[in-house]
Amino acid sequence: MYKLSFIFLVFSLTFIGCDKPTTPVAAIPATVVKKDNVITFVTMNSPNTYFVTGDNEFAGLEYDLAKLFVKDLNNDAEFKGAQLKLIVAHHIDQVLPTVLNGKADIAAADISVTEVRKKRINFTIPYQDVQQQVVYNKAINKKSPKNFKDLVGSNITVPAGTSFVDRLSKLREQEPSLKWEERDNANSEKLISEVASGDIEYTIADSHLIAILQNYHPNLEVAFAIGEPEKIAWALAKDADPKLLEKANAFFTKIKNNGILRNLIDRYHGNAKRLNQLDIKTFLMRSHTLLPKYVFLFKQAQGITGLDWRLIAAISYQESHWDTFNTSPTNVRGLMMLTESTADRMGVTDRLDPKQSIPAGAKYLNQLVDTVPERVPMPDRFYMALASYNIGYAHVEDARVLAQRLKLNPDSWADLKKTLVMLSNPSYHVNAKYGYCNCGAPVIFVESIRSYHNILVRYQPAHNPEMDDYKIANDKQFWLSSNKLAKF
Repeated sequence: MYKLSFIFLVFSLTFIGCDKPTTPVAAIPATVVKKDNVITFVTMNSPNTYFVTGDNEFAGLEYDLAKLFVKDLNNDAEFKGAQLKLIVAHHIDQVLPTVLNGKADIAAADISVTEVRKKRINFTIPYQDVQQQVVYNKAINKKSPKNFKDLVGSNITVPAGTSFVDRLSKLREQEPSLKWEERDNANSEKLISEVASGDIEYTIADSHLIAILQNYHPNLEVAFAIGEPEKIAWALAKDADPKLLEKANAFFTKIKNNGILRNLIDRYHGNAKRLNQLDIKTFLMRSHTLLPKYVFLFKQAQGITGLDWRLIAAISYQESHWDTFNTSPTNVRGLMMLTESTADRMGVTDRLDPKQSIPAGAKYLNQLVDTVPERVPMPDRFYMALASYNIGYAHVEDARVLAQRLKLNPDSWADLKKTLVMLSNPSYHVNAKYGYCNCGAPVIFVESIRSYHNILVRYQPAHNPEMDDYKIANDKQFWLSSNKLAKF
């Protein structure tokens, strides 16, 4: 049984496991089966691949894909009973050798497809596009470099054994004076963090990772892109079972066509570029100045509702910027920006009183989660509840109906983001039950909350009410609501 707070943590871009030292996991506990039925993946501990959350649970795009693939294999009589095993490499330059020496069947570690690598290994159908980019600290380097000529004589550091080294080697043919350091035992996340702290001048990394880390380090800036975009794929040894490669290709074709891949990528990367650098700077500043005044109340609300206090705080920030006297032109008020009707329903007598508004807003969100049909999987169900908090469930349901009409998935947040925005178009809202909706707003609302929540998870510790010396009175109704959600 997962905790509700964990469910949201996993599928937001929350990579707290990457900030803590974690012991590489040799295998996920499973029923012992004969060796032939074990599919062994080698991966890495990183935000783009696999990580361990603060609740000591597994997560990550590559991990989710590997789980789905092995589950899909079990539908084939030839692979019936297949089990997943993970080998977690310490560094990227250990990943491909693990496949080549036969210790793993498949490498799933955000691996770029390159001509050099294709000579040694087989790649599956690519499932994601990335762009190599040069990243620097704009607080230190006031002038943005435009090309590699501007970087001659500078300190460029990249992880050893990566496609960044291959790209730099080709570029040196055009720019012979170009030099760089290849760092052993380092990954892109570590080097990007060193750029942010001023320890190194430049590094090269993939665009999706940079976008994530810019949410935590607003002084990071992309200088320029390098070459053409690259493809990400799984890698298998040349002498691997050809049936396994065939099954992997069929798997990626299937999840591309049915929308599962799009939905997974959205869960881990969909909100990465929602905030601009001013948003992030302001949020980090107010996390130090305003947030401490309300942390206790957010934690109390967690005890009542089962929602992660950092999630409640993120919603409150998006609504009011933690200004308890905030009032909108439409008369929604307070830290959680409750309407009069919602406040009445939740028993709030003073919307400007944080002691009333914070738990009321959290309870109301739980009610909205229960309103979304149970067949909608987590975290999509939660995102739809957040959108309903902003615009009302009626318009969310209109967007779900429109998605179905357009042969999209009404239970997928990635698809619903498209149809919500369409409800402002007369061509679509004229046939909607509840009519016109400025439904770009709830999309921005949800994606911003996901981003703010990620930042709080990275910098603020989790709260475990059971460890406190005092016991908060619980509202049984909302604990039951949370327990129902835990099944997902």
